[in-house]
This record gives sequence, C-alpha cells and structure tokens, in this order.
Amino acid sequence: MTELTTGPVTVSITRRVDPSQEDQMLAWLRAGNELAERFDGFLGSGWVRPATESAEWHMLYRFASPQALDAWEQSAQRRWWLDSAQGFVDESSREHRTGIEGWFDEPSSVDVQDLRPPAAAPPRWKQMCAIFIVFFPLNLIGNVVGREYLSHWWLPGRVLLTVCIMMPLMTYVLLPWVTRLLAPWLHRVRS
Repeated sequence: MTELTTGPVTVSITRRVDPSQEDQMLAWLRAGNELAERFDGFLGSGWVRPATESAEWHMLYRFASPQALDAWEQSAQRRWWLDSAQGFVDESSREHRTGIEGWFDEPSSVDVQDLRPPAAAPPRWKQMCAIFIVFFPLNLIGNVVGREYLSHWWLPGRVLLTVCIMMPLMTYVLLPWVTRLLAPWLHRVRS
C-alpha cells in the first residue's frame, strides 16, 4: 500500500459463498480472525449477510494503520488462509476505507456477527485509577502553566482554555497510552 494515511483502515470485502457451505464459511472466518489477531494493529472484524440464505457475505476487518494492514495482507499466514478457501469462496469486491465511516456504513441486514468475543470492561474502580493517573498530573501542569502565564485572564476564560487543551490531549493521546500500558492489570480476572 502506498497510501499517505496514518489512521485506521477498514477493508470491506464482498464474497460469494454457496449457502450450503455456511458451516465451512464460519469456521474459515474464525480461522482468519485468529490469524489476524496475532498481527500488531489488528482492531477487529465482522460480517453481514443480506439474508440468511444469501450467497453474499459482506466482511470488514480493521487495522490501526496502513502499515499494519499491509503487514497482514502481505503475510504468509493470510496467503495460506485465502488458499484454504479455494473452491467455496469467491471475492467479488474489495474496498479500503480510512476514517470512522468503515464501521458505520448502513448495513443491508441485521445478521451481524463480531468474530471476537467482546472483552469485559474493567471494574469501574480500575477505570477510575487509570483516569486519575492521567488527569492528576495533566491538571497539575495545566494549573501551574495557567497560573504562570494566564493569571491576568478572567478565571472562567482561563479554565475554558485549559480544559479545551487538556481534554483532547487526555482523550486522544494520554488515556489510550495509559490504557494500553495498564491493559494486563485492567483486564486481569481474579481467581
């Protein structure tokens, strides 16, 4: 791929499958998902069918970057997986989509299956701890900088500016980073 995008990429594929091969298709999809999960940047996959007896299967898979997608698409594991479907799966269309629209196109059916079981949310107290780890130092820095450089501003204006800077930084940079860092602890199940 020679795209200049740096954000997530969703691949939308339409495949044709003999309706009598549904069990094989589901096993094939699970195998592909398990292989893709081993690649850095894999964000998930799923499928939609227009109707229960339809021969068309609309599939989505998503990677965190074009580079991560390329690593999967050029891999020997994916080639083996695709080769294993010869004779019962035909690809009829493929489209790469960047941005959020790839997950939210209007589906043609309600028959959707996510191939990965949803991860249970961490307990709220652990979520609170992760937010605190980000919020406290960020708020402290915001207050020090605000006092030093914006002390002559009207208080609500100073707070508004600080919040407008801190919220995107916290939401898009620091919280995702801390959540990844703390993932083993956040999702640990007590025995």
